[in-house]
Amino acid sequence: MKNFTIATAAAGALTAAVLGLAAPALAAPSGAGDAQDTIGRLEAEGNRVIVNRLSDAPLSQAGIVGVNRGSDVRSTVQDHRYDRTYQDTITGKVIYLDVR
Repeated sequence: MKNFTIATAAAGALTAAVLGLAAPALAAPSGAGDAQDTIGRLEAEGNRVIVNRLSDAPLSQAGIVGVNRGSDVRSTVQDHRYDRTYQDTITGKVIYLDVR
């Protein structure tokens, strides 16, 4: 019984480690499109996008070669249904894009 408990705990820890390492990869923008489309999509989701241009190509022809997540973007949010105001609410992230 003791071996079963140890094996179960080890399997759970290994699963948590694999999922924890996969989470940053899920945060990167994906799908077809140019840098301009990706920037627009990220900004529409409430993120602040900072672009590091690695070439002179226009954003409509450039591709994204690197993504780094920064700090949280915090704002005051008004809930009109209940007439409440929530301060210091996370409304997005700062996203650094390397574009070439």
